[in-house]
Amino acid sequence: MSETQNDFDLKQVNTDYEKCPNCAGKMVFDPDSQMLKCEYCGFFKRVEKNKNVVENDIERGFEQAEKWDKSEQASYTCENCGANVIVGADEQAVICPYCGTSHVVKTGSFNGLRPGAVIPFMISAKQAAEQAKKWARKRIFAPRSFKKSLTVENLHGVYEPSFTFDSQTASSYYGRVGDRHTRTVGSGKNKRTETYIVYRNVSGGYNKFFDDIMIAANDTLDQKTLDKLSPYKAQDACVYKSKYLSGYVADAYKRDLKSCWTDAKDVMTQSIRSDIKSSLRCDVVDYLNVSTNYNDVTFKYMLIPVYIMNFMFRKKKYRVWMNGSTAKVTGKTPVSPWRVLIASVIGIALAVFLVWIFYLLGGE
Repeated sequence: MSETQNDFDLKQVNTDYEKCPNCAGKMVFDPDSQMLKCEYCGFFKRVEKNKNVVENDIERGFEQAEKWDKSEQASYTCENCGANVIVGADEQAVICPYCGTSHVVKTGSFNGLRPGAVIPFMISAKQAAEQAKKWARKRIFAPRSFKKSLTVENLHGVYEPSFTFDSQTASSYYGRVGDRHTRTVGSGKNKRTETYIVYRNVSGGYNKFFDDIMIAANDTLDQKTLDKLSPYKAQDACVYKSKYLSGYVADAYKRDLKSCWTDAKDVMTQSIRSDIKSSLRCDVVDYLNVSTNYNDVTFKYMLIPVYIMNFMFRKKKYRVWMNGSTAKVTGKTPVSPWRVLIASVIGIALAVFLVWIFYLLGGE
């Protein structure tokens, strides 16, 4: 019996359903043309892109942000993995796109913020599969069955939730830093060079503007994975329209605006400290206290395109992620023990051959 199994034969779930004016078939968003395309007769319908994405005041967002209209969407929860996906109000979720099971239950409508912006899919599933295969070829220990599974049928487009933040920051700092010096001490046989540190007190101010700090808004696509898929091109963002989601699944956020803003401040703080340390041109930091004010803070609730491929190997699940606009890939692949064994045997044989050549040529 084979050790590999791909049990993620997912059905596509639509978040919006628009009928074709030509044949009344279902129209989905086509990344190649950036238009709606009929799945049956191939008719195209233009989608007007509005690039005037609005930045929202964060204080107002905490209290008065626009809610997602219940007549526009419905929420389903997977009883197996806990994923919460959003589909069109008239659609029905059958298969979870994250774990492949059919244990999904309708939980009403998503009672959360309405997206203000979306980055549409820029590459098709066919192009995504080709890029995924190129990425997989570099994973020499990945089993052949895994590489063969990277097909159009096994890649599924999902719009993942994120918050982006802008802020003008003003920081003040003080601390003590040191510079390494060397000197010669002793004489005769005891003469030697030693290193010592000269410390100095520092203080000052530092201003920096942050633009579109992107924070993952759930645990399905976590921040570590999002950072590996980044950057997402801000210039591709459009004002949200449900038409962009036609033929795709939208994931609901589990981390609210306040939680994501806290993470964004942490990102900004680390960047500010790094910049200040670089400007001080020191070898050692004894301590550095930084106090920052965050001014003119704005945010966007943005849906970003991601292709997902799930794979089962030896009863363990693996997941590959792809940026749906740049084709950047990340993920963990299974390791074939046979490929590792073969590589080890080849390595040992090569080492023995080199030793034999060395002695043949008179080496000692």
